[in-house]
Amino acid sequence: MKKFVFRAKNWHGKTIKGVVEAKDRKTATSLLKKRDLVVISLEPQREGLLSRLANLLLWRVSLKEITGFTRQLATMINAGLPLTEALDLIKEQNRGKMKEIIEEALNQVEGGSALGAALEKERKIFGDVYIASIKAGEEGGVLDKVLLRLADNLEKKREFLGKVKGAMIYPVIVIVGMIAVTIIMMVFVIPKMTSLYREFGGQLPLPTRILVRVSSLISSNLWLFPVFIGGIFLGYRLLAQSEEGQVKIDQFKLKIPIVGSLIQATLLTEITRTLAILLGTGVPLIDSLKVVGEAAGNKIFRQGLDQAAEGVEKGLPLSEVLRNNPAFPPIVAQMIATGEQTGKLDEILLNISRYFETEAEQRVKALTSAIEPLIMIVLGLGVGFLVIAIILPIYNLTSQF
Repeated sequence: MKKFVFRAKNWHGKTIKGVVEAKDRKTATSLLKKRDLVVISLEPQREGLLSRLANLLLWRVSLKEITGFTRQLATMINAGLPLTEALDLIKEQNRGKMKEIIEEALNQVEGGSALGAALEKERKIFGDVYIASIKAGEEGGVLDKVLLRLADNLEKKREFLGKVKGAMIYPVIVIVGMIAVTIIMMVFVIPKMTSLYREFGGQLPLPTRILVRVSSLISSNLWLFPVFIGGIFLGYRLLAQSEEGQVKIDQFKLKIPIVGSLIQATLLTEITRTLAILLGTGVPLIDSLKVVGEAAGNKIFRQGLDQAAEGVEKGLPLSEVLRNNPAFPPIVAQMIATGEQTGKLDEILLNISRYFETEAEQRVKALTSAIEPLIMIVLGLGVGFLVIAIILPIYNLTSQF
């Protein structure tokens, strides 16, 4: 429900100001009329920063919620339930932002709109591919089959992303822990030990002097760390605002050792899978390429898909266009050529997505396998240096007696 700030007059001519809660402006106006008020102005209530942050955190729609909604809707429609009844039942099983979206969609469908048109305003949440698939399913009279395909696709996507995130949790926790411990040691522990060493006088060993110098630099310039991080973030945002800058960023991501190949495999998994979904629901190839290009999370692949759409529009086979595109590995063009020859392009694309999904999982394992020993080596060297730098002055001191 939304809040609207109103200014109205009652039958005595008195101006009344207040806030009314309703799902939309039309409903808010009706509620005020029922109170015998003549509306002068009606505007959505502007939220403060804290309210917006709360809504951003508490009213987000997760991939799990979208997957559950799609699976439930597919099951109910496949069982013969009318769309309005299915939406009404699913609405009661959801809460927060998702419930609000379903309720709004239900109102529009009851008013004569198609489901695709009803979900159009929530394109940022559902995505271009989802909306295009729903519309194609409604036009072809196969909405139940389209919803089943979408549900399967979303579940596979959730499972795949879960594996990637799960594999990266341990290295991230260890790295963050190392950075936190290092900062604590340099800012709080080492300065106290330095003052203790100075009381005894004498020349400190080289490792200790290096440690003291680094600790002094970090302690006195600690405020520079958030400035440095903020500067990097701001520079990244400024660079990403231009088309050329975004292309350079995405090129750099793909060239990072190990990580770049993982990003490429992940993108190819999503691109081929969503392309298969759209083709399977009856969306023409050119339109499918354009939709997938818009939804691609990388400018290099987006440009490649736009070029592919232009090539197909000119009458060239998709395999031939992709064969000349360096963003797509040769195996993609080879397998697509097989799909074009057999007339089973959507099935071949699903096979390609499974291939790259396996590749991505292997890349994740390779990445974690490479990171873990590297972390242990860095951790061992760091701890060893700290021990030497701290113990050596004490050893020198005791050896004098």
